[in-house]
Amino acid sequence: MRSEKEMLDLILRYARENEDVRAVIMNGSRVNPNAKKDPYQDYDIQCLVRSVEPFRRNPEIPRYFGDILILQTPEDMDDPPPSNDGGYGYLMQFMDGNRIDLGFTPIEHARRCVEDTLSLVLLDKDNLIGELPPPSDCSYLPKKPTAKAFEDCCNEFWWVTPYAAKGLWRDELTYAKQILDVYIRDQMMKMLTWYFGVKTGFQKSPGKEGKYLKSPLGEDVWDMLVRTYADARPDANWEALFVMGDLFRQVAQVVASEFGFTYPEQDDRNVSVYIRRIKALPRDAQTM
Repeated sequence: MRSEKEMLDLILRYARENEDVRAVIMNGSRVNPNAKKDPYQDYDIQCLVRSVEPFRRNPEIPRYFGDILILQTPEDMDDPPPSNDGGYGYLMQFMDGNRIDLGFTPIEHARRCVEDTLSLVLLDKDNLIGELPPPSDCSYLPKKPTAKAFEDCCNEFWWVTPYAAKGLWRDELTYAKQILDVYIRDQMMKMLTWYFGVKTGFQKSPGKEGKYLKSPLGEDVWDMLVRTYADARPDANWEALFVMGDLFRQVAQVVASEFGFTYPEQDDRNVSVYIRRIKALPRDAQTM
């Protein structure tokens, strides 16, 4: 596997060899002082160019950087839809384990490329960007909830919870898992992020999809979170559903206390009783 120095030398050599490339910026975890370093971190690279056209759908570009394992060009895709922001990118996973997400952006959009506080200028041929503050993850710090955001999160969590219970009772595994692992989990993770913020003074990033949550949450809360990830067994999914409710209640009450919000105790009680009634109902029952 090529080292970080080899990869950065390769990226900068490419930029210096191409007159249309006027600046190179690296973003992401490789410039994050708080991210644990490992060899599988992506190289998130933006090249500011005079014109994007020479770099669009150019098969020589991926070949320049190494042996491709798999390639994606988001601007050529329909699903997910392209951003259509005037740029073009190559997401390149190489056979040796390295990955470069290489974007080409018109120089008139230079400011947009450095709005992310995790930005490090690797090359600036024309002093387009000037001096930036040292990279930090302050763009990714959790934001304090408003009373409305907290209320909506609680309402949505308890509103969708019976959907999963009904799906499990009907033995509709794929439906129930979708509700559990997308709709309910999204609200649970939102509340956990606010709880994480309370625990860290809103001065640390939880990371993408909560990957840095573990230590600040504490052993007990983390153990509850782990128990919400179930396999396909019905009993395991029922248990995960109940633990989700217990976990949500526990962290939401802390968040509510911190900000003076009102936790919807009645909704919680009503739904918690209701889903246990569903679980206890015989499968051949026609009425509740």
